Amino acid sequence: MGEIVKKSRAKQPGLIVVDRAVEGPYQNYITPENRVPEEAVLVPWESCLTGGKDGWSWREIREYKTSRQVIHTLIDIVSKGGNLLLNIGPDPTGKFDEEAYTLLDEVGQWMDVNGEAIYKTRPIAPYKDGKVALTQNKETKVVYATYMGDKNETHIPSKVWLSSLFPSDNATISMLGTKGDLKWEKVGNGCAIDIPESLQNQQVCKHAWVLKISSVQK
Repeated sequence: MGEIVKKSRAKQPGLIVVDRAVEGPYQNYITPENRVPEEAVLVPWESCLTGGKDGWSWREIREYKTSRQVIHTLIDIVSKGGNLLLNIGPDPTGKFDEEAYTLLDEVGQWMDVNGEAIYKTRPIAPYKDGKVALTQNKETKVVYATYMGDKNETHIPSKVWLSSLFPSDNATISMLGTKGDLKWEKVGNGCAIDIPESLQNQQVCKHAWVLKISSVQK
């Protein structure tokens, strides 16, 4: 491994290497295989997961995960400081199944609306607050509170509670994919955010909705 890494980095100095969770000089990040850690991991890491329910390679008889499962998994991983590697296995001719394209398209539609809560973000304590996952833009310090709905929730509820995140006094809160600011009030060590019926009915995305908080108290 050492010889390979040395020769490779001579051509690409920025190359990162993973030695399959073996501690040492070639473990630039860790890879919990086919699982997501229960708690935040504050070193570089990546979960390697399958898009299908029955393994890494293509199956003639197959079943894919739902877009809700993949979107929620992505949110969970990023809020804990990780990266998602999502496997899609091609068939013997090198093509993806239609189910795979449908899955990826639905995830892509969600990302089109909410990608800024995923890209360029870092975890922020307490990482999770009930159904809400938290991330923060590493440059602007904007905080994103992503409400992950249950299977029967087709839209964000009329009120979202955050028990341990305190917006700054002059903070503005909005929902990605919509216009205008939301009303909110401090409650205990957190806040309650009101979602008007007009925004609930807009259906800007499915499965999870992102509240953008301009600033929070440290």
